[in-house]
Order: sequence, then C-alpha cells, then structure tokens
Amino acid sequence: MQHLEDAELARRIAAAGDKADTAAETELYRRMAPRVRLYGLRHLRDAHAAHDLMQQVLLMTLERLRRGELREADKLASFVLGMCRMTVLEIRRGTWRREKLLEAYGQTEAFEAPEPLVLNQARLVECLEALAERERSVVALTFLADKDGDAVAKDLGLSAGNVRVIRHRALARLRECMEEAP
Repeated sequence: MQHLEDAELARRIAAAGDKADTAAETELYRRMAPRVRLYGLRHLRDAHAAHDLMQQVLLMTLERLRRGELREADKLASFVLGMCRMTVLEIRRGTWRREKLLEAYGQTEAFEAPEPLVLNQARLVECLEALAERERSVVALTFLADKDGDAVAKDLGLSAGNVRVIRHRALARLRECMEEAP
C-alpha cells in the first residue's frame, strides 16, 4: 500500500464506493494527517484546533473520494490543502462572528446564579390533594410513572388531546396553589 502514488490511492478509494477500502483509507490517513495537522498548527496556532481540523478535513476528503467527486486524482495533495484552507477560513469566520456577537450582546458583569428554590413538600401535597381526581391521575401518570400522553390516555380511557388539556390546566392550578401563601 505504501508504494502506491496518491493518485492511485484516490482511485482505489473512489472505486470502492460505499464498501470502503479500509487499507487504502488507512494509508491515505497515514500520509495526509501529519500534513493537515501541521497546516492547522501553523494557521490556527492551537493543538486542539489543529487536531479538529485534521479530523474534519480528512473526513470530508474521504466522503468526497467515496462519492467520486475528486476530478483529478493526481492532485490529491492539492485538494486536501484546499480543503484545509477553506476549513480554516470558515473556522476564522465563525470565531469572528462569535466575538462580534459577544461584543454587542455579551454580559459585562459577572453572572450571579439565583438562589435555588426550596420545594415546600407539605404545600405540594396539599395542592395535589386539592386537584380533582382526574387531574391528579393525569399528573401522577405523567410525572411519577413517566408515561407519555398516549399511554396516559389509554390508561384513563381519554383522548390524547383531552389528556394534554387536563395536564395543562392541572399544572396551572398547581403553580397558582404553590405560589399562594399557606
């Protein structure tokens, strides 16, 4: 496999199509990965970004070779280099966009997390008991038994739409009840 030229290697991968010539693809990776990684290190100046670039470019190269989209097999190295250049440009554009959005809309002050809510379990039990039996059943089957609307509807002999309405109204009543002072 090592004695094959890049063009012959590209033709073998393209000829295999969806079946994948593992030996040829491995050899392509062995030859091209260090080149792509060095390109990434030089232009991105970050080892992790260079590694990501290597994976992304080689994956796109293999996909295009498998689909037979490489017009000139003898220019495989140029094709890979072009993919590197275009991918690095896209990465830089994304970074530039992110920085501009952070400048425009980013918070300048440190974010303080709100105090965690403490659930008053006794109040929750009172509020659940205040619900109608059908509402309580829908809530219990949905959240305690972890059933979807269709399963709850089947268990209670209701339509799925009716279950959604009952659940929505029951949750609104629970929310109001929990917000009221005991």
